[in-house]
Amino acid sequence: MNRRQISHAKVLVTGGAGFIGSNLIERLLQQGNSVACLDNFSTGKKQNIQHFLNDENFKLIEGDIAEYDTCEEAVDGIDYVLHQAALGSVPRSINDPITSNRANVTGFLNMLQASTQAKVKRFVYAASSSTYGDHQALPKVEDKIGSPLSPYAVTKYVNELYANVFSRTYGIETIGLRYFNVFGKRQDPDGAYAAVIPKFIGQLMNLEPPTINGDGTNSRDFTHIENVIQVNQLAALTENPAALNTVYNVACGENTSLNELSQEIKNKLGDLVPKISDIEFKYGPERKGDVRHSLAEISKARKLLGYAPEVYFKEGLRKTVEWFYDQRQKEYES
Repeated sequence: MNRRQISHAKVLVTGGAGFIGSNLIERLLQQGNSVACLDNFSTGKKQNIQHFLNDENFKLIEGDIAEYDTCEEAVDGIDYVLHQAALGSVPRSINDPITSNRANVTGFLNMLQASTQAKVKRFVYAASSSTYGDHQALPKVEDKIGSPLSPYAVTKYVNELYANVFSRTYGIETIGLRYFNVFGKRQDPDGAYAAVIPKFIGQLMNLEPPTINGDGTNSRDFTHIENVIQVNQLAALTENPAALNTVYNVACGENTSLNELSQEIKNKLGDLVPKISDIEFKYGPERKGDVRHSLAEISKARKLLGYAPEVYFKEGLRKTVEWFYDQRQKEYES
């Protein structure tokens, strides 16, 4: 299906050296845009954008969104801002709420103010499914949320509140995208706060038994990066007034338990490296601040943005496992 794509525009991607940001930049450059990347490399990696550095349509701004002057510089002459910069991870925010707040609230407000002053056409930002907090009902519907369960969730909800106030008060067009457990190529498998899919893949390729937090029945609406690339562009380009200044779930509308996830990863890697099939997963304690179950209702994004998932969980996992396996083979060869 042909979908609207950003082309021949000037786009700023904050957090562009991160997993989601670098995938967005790659696609935007392929579509003939001029792309600026703002990143302080606190979690982003230079290797994610290394192959863009010689592209005349790519500009790297190394700086921190918590510094307002940097944000002003970054938005100069920009048509669309795709704001991905944040300190992710619930456990990180529990361990260090001050730093998470600086990046996710102060940094967000700086980018929103600078974008307003620069009169960008649209400010599209990464929101989070963590905003649903302790609201028990499934699937998650945008206008029904609970109380946040972590400092990270608080910061992402504050982003939505600020965006709403700025749209009403200053007229900037904003759209928030509540991502549900995004995964795909270039996601970081290392470190204490690595997301579950790359972490499990990395551990299994190292022939280490991964640890599942809890009993494995927790479930998530895992969302492949291709769907995120699609919806960011739809959000930036929509001409439907009813679609503006609100938030959308970005997911597939299907959930998978951690037990099912671990078995799928093991099966797919086991086809490539047979000895992985013999590895048994371990179980550990539940993590503080974790939501038990997550499943998105995506009809709002379908109706108002024209969003439709292109890559569902099993296909996305196959693509992701193969990408990480290929990267490992390249490392061995180099």
